[in-house]
Amino acid sequence: MPPAALAVLAVLLGIVALTVLLLIFNYGQIWFQAYWSKATVTFLELFGMSLRKVNARTIVQARIMATQAGLGKDISSNRLEAHYLAGGDVPRVIRALIAAHRAGIDLDFDRACAIDLAGRDVLDAVQTSVNPKVIDCPDVASGKSTLSAVARNGVELKIRARVTVRTNLLQLIGGATEETIIARVGEGIITSIGSAATHFEVMEHPDTISKAVLERGLDAQTAFQIVSIDIADIEVGENIGARLQADQAEADTRVARAKAEERRAVAIAREQEMKAATAENRARVLQAEALVPKSIGEALRAGRMQSQSANGKA
Repeated sequence: MPPAALAVLAVLLGIVALTVLLLIFNYGQIWFQAYWSKATVTFLELFGMSLRKVNARTIVQARIMATQAGLGKDISSNRLEAHYLAGGDVPRVIRALIAAHRAGIDLDFDRACAIDLAGRDVLDAVQTSVNPKVIDCPDVASGKSTLSAVARNGVELKIRARVTVRTNLLQLIGGATEETIIARVGEGIITSIGSAATHFEVMEHPDTISKAVLERGLDAQTAFQIVSIDIADIEVGENIGARLQADQAEADTRVARAKAEERRAVAIAREQEMKAATAENRARVLQAEALVPKSIGEALRAGRMQSQSANGKA
């Protein structure tokens, strides 16, 4: 073989050896970790991840977790890379799948990725599905500590409830959040108390409110399933019915007083009108009386009347 060919071959072998050394130096630890964890991955795949700007260590560790949990057959490196490039949280998705698998919850990789990309915390959703969470109604962050409702007898009741919910993974994407659950439960409690005849019924049997609210199906189209609604505290507030009746009686008294004052003013005005009419009639009478002597004088001068002395001489 010519010396030039040997030189070229030596250069090529040196490049290959250098490339192999670089691959081993950069990815050797990850490769050995994957190999001994039975989540095999090739050096070319690791190099391709670097070219695609994918964190190889994140993908390999996620695949190792999935393989050790018995999920490795359905989850390949390509699917993990695709979710990583889409902006998803690969380790959190894998931990959520492992938790769902251990709890016997039906959650596949595609749905978990969709939940993660939708902005929901898929791991928290699975944990909430396994271990239900308690929501205060009303929410303390809203600044209110109790719900105010009035029974049909007018007595106000202040109630604080606790709602136990678990995540509904099938409706997590597009389902309403905790705020909707709190609003619906609060509305149901107020409606149930408002339909009670007296506040004594509510205080004697608070479980009837919980049952009535649960029967309404308040978790429809939400990301949660209501497990239970428990009345934590009931306090008797104001007698709003009596206060409203007192206010109404006061208002009626004011109206009656105003009407009486109006009638009195009308009577006074009528009295003044009658006095004016009497004075006017008296003036007319005096005017008529003043015309009598004048008329007699004119009659005497005209000869239509004779005085009493003339009649005596005749």
